[in-house]
Amino acid sequence: MHELGITQSIVDAVLEAVDEPVIERVHLEIGRLSGVVPDSIRFCFELVADGTRLSTASLDIVEPAGRGECRSCGREIEMDELLARCPCGGVDIAVLAGQELRIKAVEVG
Repeated sequence: MHELGITQSIVDAVLEAVDEPVIERVHLEIGRLSGVVPDSIRFCFELVADGTRLSTASLDIVEPAGRGECRSCGREIEMDELLARCPCGGVDIAVLAGQELRIKAVEVG
């Protein structure tokens, strides 16, 4: 499960960047095309944060939809998976959004 390693990196990055003793909430953005399972991140967060300044912090995850642009017709489409088909029949789609994996904000007390 690569989500455990990702979650450890998130916790490490927050702890390194924030000096405040109380961290109340961590806001993440995990795109639907990122290949990362938000529920697994939530589960791993509790494990990895235990015993740290993040142990009582809550986790807020936003999951932006995938969007792409068809290279054949130029139409922008929504994507639920990386292998998508444009209504024109084209399959050469440039991903525009949905692969994000980032810490958006950290709330401190």
